[in-house]
Amino acid sequence: MYWDVKKVAPLPDYRIYVEIMDGRRGIFDLKPYLDHGTLRELRDENYFKQVGIVFGAVTWPHDQDIAPETLIAEMTPVDDQPEDSFLRIVEHGA
Repeated sequence: MYWDVKKVAPLPDYRIYVEIMDGRRGIFDLKPYLDHGTLRELRDENYFKQVGIVFGAVTWPHDQDIAPETLIAEMTPVDDQPEDSFLRIVEHGA
């Protein structure tokens, strides 16, 4: 579907880099959610880094996920930046 995530990578400061199947890409900040319900577990940085994709959704091993509508609505687009700068962010956590 148009909101399926095709790539996700953890970034410093509880942010994730995401690429959506429709070509959008951006940075999503999870800090506002870390004091709520099961997302509290994401405060453990080692666990946070285990982010992945299941059926097109951003997820973690203990079934935490981000609703696609929330992800798309609240991510900061990065389309205006050069491609190689994002590769450095994702690969090196800079």
